[in-house]
Amino acid sequence: MVFSSAVFLLIFLPVVLLLYYAAPAWVRNPLLLAASLLFYGWGEPVYILIMLFSTVFDYSNGLMLEWLDRKGRPQARRWVLVLSLVGNLGMLGFFKYTDFLISSVNALTGQAFDLPGIALPIGISFYTFQTLSYTIDVYRREIRAQRNILSFGMYICMFPQLIAGPIVKYRDIQKQIDHRKLDTDSICRGVFRFTIGLGKKVLLANNCGMIWDEIAAQQGVTAVTAWIGAIAYMLQIYFDFSGYSDMAIGIGKMLGFDFLENFDYPYESRSVTEFWRRWHISLGSWFREYLYIPLGGNRKGLPRQLLNLLIVWGLTGLWHGAGWNFVVWGLYFFVLLAAEKLFLLEKLQKAPAAAGHIYTLLAVLVSWVIFACDDMGDAGRFLLSMTGANGFADAASVYYLRENLLLLAAGAVLSVSLVRRFLSRRVNALPDRRARFGVKTAIGGALYLLSLLSVIGSSYNPFLYFRF
Repeated sequence: MVFSSAVFLLIFLPVVLLLYYAAPAWVRNPLLLAASLLFYGWGEPVYILIMLFSTVFDYSNGLMLEWLDRKGRPQARRWVLVLSLVGNLGMLGFFKYTDFLISSVNALTGQAFDLPGIALPIGISFYTFQTLSYTIDVYRREIRAQRNILSFGMYICMFPQLIAGPIVKYRDIQKQIDHRKLDTDSICRGVFRFTIGLGKKVLLANNCGMIWDEIAAQQGVTAVTAWIGAIAYMLQIYFDFSGYSDMAIGIGKMLGFDFLENFDYPYESRSVTEFWRRWHISLGSWFREYLYIPLGGNRKGLPRQLLNLLIVWGLTGLWHGAGWNFVVWGLYFFVLLAAEKLFLLEKLQKAPAAAGHIYTLLAVLVSWVIFACDDMGDAGRFLLSMTGANGFADAASVYYLRENLLLLAAGAVLSVSLVRRFLSRRVNALPDRRARFGVKTAIGGALYLLSLLSVIGSSYNPFLYFRF
């Protein structure tokens, strides 16, 4: 089940919210856990067992770490941490990378080992990183272990952020897990935030995705057509992912949780370094805190810092998917970030702002072509098409431009903060609180109805995170 499905919008979410608001406080965690298991098991019930194993595994590890700490046994605590790391990463590696490794060995050696065809449990990368952050933080004594297994299970399995993030660290919501308040203002803000995210996903991302799918399936497209396709995908992945994060944050507010932001208008960035401070913030924070800094960060000299960046970005690419295009995508960003740290960032800071924006958008646009194409040969050919290898334009280019210019222009404008800042000023300038509420209700209601009509009337509703 996904947020942008009719079943979720018309049945699951309304029923869960009604039961949740009617239930006494002590029932809400078990109720939310049960709803989350139903949400996850709707499409693949077998893989609930994997998620439950991960939950019980790290619940036990957390308790064991605290018990050994009280007994004064630091060496045993380290072994428990190693067990958690090996267990979680081993499970992630088995389900996500077994076929990839075997196919890579076959390609390199000329062998023909059979691929086991292991299906990837949706969201395993997200909840694995959550359980790992919990165990590591308990080991570091930054948080206390959760003793109520139902509350811990609710944290791991909570459906708003289960299958596409944001990655919620336990310490960021630990007080809210057992003590959270529901108030009308927070619920209303959550509903509005959810409808904004739903509109991003259904009205913008899905329509941009159809453009990309159609153009990417063709061979030998001209430069203008290729650029239209690449820009469409650039907008699709932003509105899809940030829209999902908006919906997750909005549902969280409806349930009494405050999740941290996951996107901050990354296409406004003036450097790739800034882009990655604004894009998928929870993932960048996770890698920085649990990998980059423990490796030494920038504290051990420039050569070691570059090595640490190489490790982090190689693994960041692999985290996104089991394919060589994701490895290349991660290494591509390593090269750009290393260049910025060595000399480019200083030059960008002295250059006009427009130069930094253009450089960043072009660099990110190229990265999304690599990201989107499973076959590196296809990615290379598409990038060549963007340079004019198959001509500048043709009748198809004119058609795609005429049919999609308004959508792409709207997407470009809405991908930056201009409209939000404009509307915020206008709404906040209204003297009456009820008038402000009425305007937001009208905007949210219109987005919800338009999105719902689109969901019901269209069979195109891709889920970009199946590889995560």
